[in-house]
Amino acid sequence: MSLALEKMPLRAPTPDTWILAVLNDFPAFLQDHAACERKASAAAMSMVTKFPDFEALVEPMICLAKEELAHFHEVYRLMHKLGVPLGTDEKDPYVTALLKPVRHSRQEYFLDRLLVASVIEARGCERFSLVGEALNGQELGSFYQRLAREEAGHYMIFLRLARHYFPEQQVHERLQYLLDAESTAMLAVPARAAVH
Repeated sequence: MSLALEKMPLRAPTPDTWILAVLNDFPAFLQDHAACERKASAAAMSMVTKFPDFEALVEPMICLAKEELAHFHEVYRLMHKLGVPLGTDEKDPYVTALLKPVRHSRQEYFLDRLLVASVIEARGCERFSLVGEALNGQELGSFYQRLAREEAGHYMIFLRLARHYFPEQQVHERLQYLLDAESTAMLAVPARAAVH
């Protein structure tokens, strides 16, 4: 069982068809992975910009942004070594689907963005773990196994912040709703050589 499913109750595991799609076009997967790390770094800093008054958020988001940017740099170096160019920025249908139920009042938006980020991080960790397992014994396998371990705690950063600012029951109920939405979104996206 992958790291994220052991630690966070994602509703459904990634189907086997996903890892087959990744292995069939690994350069495309690397391009998407690099884009995801860059976007994750930017999203963390966007939280600081949008919610500077939530002081407990600022330091963790700055640290997360730096770590995600470091991961982007590592993936870029790996791509450069393998002769894979950076890809163009494309909309992620999985993330787009997860953002649809995000509510609009400032407090609800804040809670929903924290929880959506949490489930996205958990799914990403699960998938890096799957890539590491599939490429076990190879340099790329070791890289993704290490990355999965490093990313394993990211979902908890957002969950801890949600619990810091909102009552546990409110967080729990909204998280259950978003975990259902995540499972639906994940299973609806056709298997492709992309993180999500």
